[in-house]
Amino acid sequence: MPGPLSDILVIDLSRVLAGPYATMVLADLGARVIKVERPDGGDDARAYGPFIGGHSAYFASINRGKQSIALDLKAPDDRRIFEALLEKADVLVDNYRPGVMARLGYGWEALAARYPRLIHAATSGFGQTGPDSTKAAYDMVVQAMGGIMSVTGHPGGPPTRVGTSIGDITAGLFTVIGITTALHDRGRTGPNHGRGQFVDVAMLDGQIAILENAIARYAATGESPGPLGARHPSITPFAAYSCADAPIVIAAGNDQLFAALCGALGLPGDDPRFAGNEARTAHAEELSAVLEAVLLTQPAAHWLPLLDAAGVPSGPLNTIGQALANPQVKARNMVVHTSLPDGTPLIAAGNPIKLSAHADPDTRPPAPDLDADRAAILKELGL
Repeated sequence: MPGPLSDILVIDLSRVLAGPYATMVLADLGARVIKVERPDGGDDARAYGPFIGGHSAYFASINRGKQSIALDLKAPDDRRIFEALLEKADVLVDNYRPGVMARLGYGWEALAARYPRLIHAATSGFGQTGPDSTKAAYDMVVQAMGGIMSVTGHPGGPPTRVGTSIGDITAGLFTVIGITTALHDRGRTGPNHGRGQFVDVAMLDGQIAILENAIARYAATGESPGPLGARHPSITPFAAYSCADAPIVIAAGNDQLFAALCGALGLPGDDPRFAGNEARTAHAEELSAVLEAVLLTQPAAHWLPLLDAAGVPSGPLNTIGQALANPQVKARNMVVHTSLPDGTPLIAAGNPIKLSAHADPDTRPPAPDLDADRAAILKELGL
């Protein structure tokens, strides 16, 4: 695809989600991504469901627009091909455990000496340093270890994983930030002009980085926060509330919005229990009962237009299907069309980064079959 990174070649050794998510974002921004997969089956995600006609829709949605070549990095002939790719590459991405690349002969010191312009981004569970650096990790592990599961769910409920692979996706996004930062650093004047660098991103670090006010609350009180369901811990009303037919979310983040909420619902705005955000948060359950006593008298479709007209941030609690059908989501081109390798149509999430100087097409090239681009890549390399 055309885009601001169309002059960038990315060699992608990563698999499953964190690394492939990062390279998908780079591909959506125009980078050429060549996916180097192992010959015996390729990326593990090719075997993950759901399947459509024998093809993994999971793999296709994350690896759209990339090319594939199968290489055994322990085989001399395939190593020569890989090294020819590195000669042309701007970026190398892997998500092996620390030490694997060095054992293959492609540790950072060796790469920097031979390919001084190369940026090597390594996305791993725990990073390249520290006592846990060589531990295996999946999304669930870092969600648990990073504390985010301890503040997810309802009080007294069982441990609850965030509903998407936020450990992988967060690491993938931080990897993109690291890569684009290193590309900028390589291009500007200064001590690193023209030189690549090593980008080290850990999934666990990413989970700590997005704990947001949970860290502030711990710092202020010395106590670890727990789960609160759908309620915000320090802003009220900021939660899901039941209407006659379905719940809606209301987020009145200041006194002016709370006054507007009371006006829309026909409630008096002078109850001393709710005078100011601190008081409302202290009486959150009582406020919820007051709000729901009114909201339960009408369906969600009655209340949402009234809240919108009053300028109160609110919205329905959508299913995935409802979210994808939302006219606002469609207007923002956030549901794009791609296909499986056999041409079967597939929808996927679009690119949330909208750039004024570049088009945001509503289609994406398909994900490749394993080793599908070998002949073309070898011809290009003159091999």
